[in-house]
Amino acid sequence: MSNVLKIKKETSEGILDFFKYLLETDKVKGIFTLKKMNDSEARAYSLITSLDELKQADPFYPVMPVNAGKVLSEMTLKEAVGDPVAAVLRPCELRAFVELVKRVQADTENILLISLTCEGVFPLDETVNGNLGKQLPAYQDAAKKGENAAGLRRTCEACAHFIPGLADITVSFAGNKDLDTGCTLVLNTPMGEEFSRGAPGTMGSGEIQSQELTQLTEKRKEARNKMLQERQEDVKDLKSLVTTFAACLSCHGCSHVCPICYCILCDFDSKIHEDEPSNFESDLARKGGARVPSGTLLFHIGRMTHMAVSCVNCGMCSDVCPVNIPVAEIFSMVGDPLQEIFEYLPGRDIEEAVPSGTYKEEEFTKTGEQ
Repeated sequence: MSNVLKIKKETSEGILDFFKYLLETDKVKGIFTLKKMNDSEARAYSLITSLDELKQADPFYPVMPVNAGKVLSEMTLKEAVGDPVAAVLRPCELRAFVELVKRVQADTENILLISLTCEGVFPLDETVNGNLGKQLPAYQDAAKKGENAAGLRRTCEACAHFIPGLADITVSFAGNKDLDTGCTLVLNTPMGEEFSRGAPGTMGSGEIQSQELTQLTEKRKEARNKMLQERQEDVKDLKSLVTTFAACLSCHGCSHVCPICYCILCDFDSKIHEDEPSNFESDLARKGGARVPSGTLLFHIGRMTHMAVSCVNCGMCSDVCPVNIPVAEIFSMVGDPLQEIFEYLPGRDIEEAVPSGTYKEEEFTKTGEQ
């Protein structure tokens, strides 16, 4: 059982009241969350420091313009924030942030981590074509019932890790049948309890679990198994991989939005991989034709070997692909069994070492034995 703060307002209104309390009492200097950018459906992650700007905050709007873990990493890369900041991240974003902390790319000091039981988000295209607003009532209704909302990104439909593990405060959203009448904040850590002390609402005890949440977990697991089965043919051999990534434009957008790909200069973006005339001449002589751009499959396989063990399946790579390659689903086909082999769930534990940087003798098959 954990301490729970309950605010008798609709969940989105209740969390804004909580943020207002944090700013007014100077417990935090800013709120890092999604913010309305104009009268359209555009949202962007912003650091809000004034009560007037807080009116534009929209923390549970079902879109992920960028992985917030990546943004928070950039904010804390050179040094930790000096004054406390409350940061709202979805579970996959929180796990990405934790992975970046392990790689010394981010710092958790003075950050109050707030997450939610996540119903998922819609593809970015929905915010561009103006259709997302029409889907919000059905989205919230599905969240209350413990169901997948229609039209979610495929990776969200198949996300089995939508209950945050390392948040200081968890907002009960997906699986909460009382979304319209109450805002429930589960205080998971002493930091969460300290920052919530004196906040408007009623303190009590409780758990995040509910029948609706259990139901949604099972549905997500079934959807994930189905998704992985459907993608088996795409990665079964070299020929299938060539076909799967044939449409790749080599824009490298998938790596640029990936929170785990944090290198300042990726080897694949360097001049090392620029084609020379001799390369084309060789291909023309051997095949009678040359693919332009070349090296697309090598790029994707290279990315897999570097980050698959820490892939949080946030889905950003698929969302930005201009030719609709299901990159995130394919990476799940690689990442899931790899993470299972190493018994490693990225972002589960901030103290758990990344397998690629850890030597364990028992992980290697002994040779030379009869």
